[in-house]
Amino acid sequence: MKTLNFGLCLILVGLLTIMAAAEAKSNYGEALDKTFMFLEAQRSGGYYDAGDHVKFGLPLAFNVTMLAWGTIEYRKEITDLNQMGHALWAIRWGTDYFIKAHTESNVLWVGDGNSDHYCWERAEDMTTPRTAFKLDQDHPGSDLAGETAAALAASSMAFKPYTLPTLIIS
Repeated sequence: MKTLNFGLCLILVGLLTIMAAAEAKSNYGEALDKTFMFLEAQRSGGYYDAGDHVKFGLPLAFNVTMLAWGTIEYRKEITDLNQMGHALWAIRWGTDYFIKAHTESNVLWVGDGNSDHYCWERAEDMTTPRTAFKLDQDHPGSDLAGETAAALAASSMAFKPYTLPTLIIS
């Protein structure tokens, strides 16, 4: 099982590295822009985990949490509002997926990673059944539910100082 989504890891590394290498000659802003472009290609309701159509909840929740914390930590250093807009949009994409998976109090729906690994076709042509499992008091998954809650909490902190009109993504 894969443990981290490559695109989300790239964006986090990009955010963390930009500020650490402010004096370097490398163009980290350009690297971050390309990271956002790659990440946007992984979108389909939530973020895909790899080249197939898997969306693992725990790695996704962890990566959204880390992306949110990176955005919070380096808020002052990310002076390009377009890049901040892309970072927040990437966070929002993940949180929207979690909100859709949380259909009622104490319920979180998750996919079946094993069957999803067998689908290696374009998402537009996908006919593989999308089995889902319900996490609740009778079907435990506190690790995933806890990390999802952490992702949502960190994301709310990342969005707190901004209003929608402030962030324009071109």
